[in-house]
Amino acid sequence: QVQLVESGGGLVQAGGSLRLSCAASGRTFSRSTVAWWRQARGKEREFVAAITWSGNTYYADSVKGRFTISRDNAKNTVYLQMSILKPEDTAVYCCAATWGGSYYSFGLLATERTYDYWGQGTQVTISS
Repeated sequence: QVQLVESGGGLVQAGGSLRLSCAASGRTFSRSTVAWWRQARGKEREFVAAITWSGNTYYADSVKGRFTISRDNAKNTVYLQMSILKPEDTAVYCCAATWGGSYYSFGLLATERTYDYWGQGTQVTISS
């Protein structure tokens, strides 16, 4: 059974940085597409970033240039490096993964039903 576990959340001041980790167990990440999503209180979950099995990366406009998604297949972990954090980045961040295909358009990557497995999430709070 696949499990995804996020870590690295916390409280930081605006302008600061955090690195989130998403560790997988039960299946190797190497052939998966993995994404980070976030949900702020009272809002719908929104796509943040994705990385395909081939290493292509995609970002929401709101985080482009500030966040970087990467993967370490040897550690079965995907990371989200977040910089220049803003109060509006405050949310629960979760990772999601799929092993279902070899090519995804941006539209599919930014669609929740593309992903088969989800983690529980980690809270990120940015103070102003």
